[in-house]
Amino acid sequence: MSNGFDITFSGCYVAIVTPFKTDGSLDEVGLRSNIDYLIDNGVAGLVPCGTTGESATLSWEEHMRVVDVTIDQANKRVQVIAGAGSNNTTEAVEAALHAKKSGADAILTITPYYNKPSQEGLYRHFSVIAEKADVPMVLYNVPGRTGVNMLPETVERLCCFPQVVAIKEASGNLNQISEIHRICGDKITILSGDDALTLPILACGGTGVISVTGNILPAKMSEMVSLWLSGDHAGALKLHDELLPISQAVFIETSPVPIKTCMAEAGLAAGPVRLPLAPMLDSNKEKLLAVWKKYN
Repeated sequence: MSNGFDITFSGCYVAIVTPFKTDGSLDEVGLRSNIDYLIDNGVAGLVPCGTTGESATLSWEEHMRVVDVTIDQANKRVQVIAGAGSNNTTEAVEAALHAKKSGADAILTITPYYNKPSQEGLYRHFSVIAEKADVPMVLYNVPGRTGVNMLPETVERLCCFPQVVAIKEASGNLNQISEIHRICGDKITILSGDDALTLPILACGGTGVISVTGNILPAKMSEMVSLWLSGDHAGALKLHDELLPISQAVFIETSPVPIKTCMAEAGLAAGPVRLPLAPMLDSNKEKLLAVWKKYN
């Protein structure tokens, strides 16, 4: 990996949920328990305060606390990529600086949502974070959530910053992901942001995944990536086929509602989602749990 930091990303990273108590407050005991469960099952790293962590409804104080608890509980056993995104560049810098001070290995920083910046605006947003925070950055492209798609040419421009070490690609566009690899090469690491497309993205030059499904099947998700990277492509494909139904089912409604539903069924700390998210429709919950039961 050609960047200014001695850090690489490979394997299954889990976009961890933020567990809440029934009164809606943070469940720190549950969060620590989930972290130990994931580490015990072989994940490469943890990603707190991303989309799956309901970052949009966390106060900044809660956001910082979840990052701190994750880093503390991980205790350097695995990498921590701390969510540090905002549609306000100044806030994103502040979150990045907090993550750096707390000991995160890197930050995950999303394309600004709602603002719909131009490609030049995206470049300048990430440039400011890179220059002011000076921490390893994983760019996060998820146009279905943000309303803006970061093009491969913009990613290539950002590769000039040594802080930009990886990208979580959740556009669902394999042509675009292939183009990023073609023009950026080893200047940036590509991580899948879509569980169902992880194997195809690995085939396009990716080295891992930031996974939602990994919250409930961390060992299997980790094994699939490991098999592919070790050259056992047939074994990886077999696991991809096995995991595909649940990887699709956990997005039957807006994430993280389904994954939290599965986690509760599995006895893991999850709790309710925060408004404006709502519990699953009964019909969708039945479909989800019918798929999930096949993995128990």
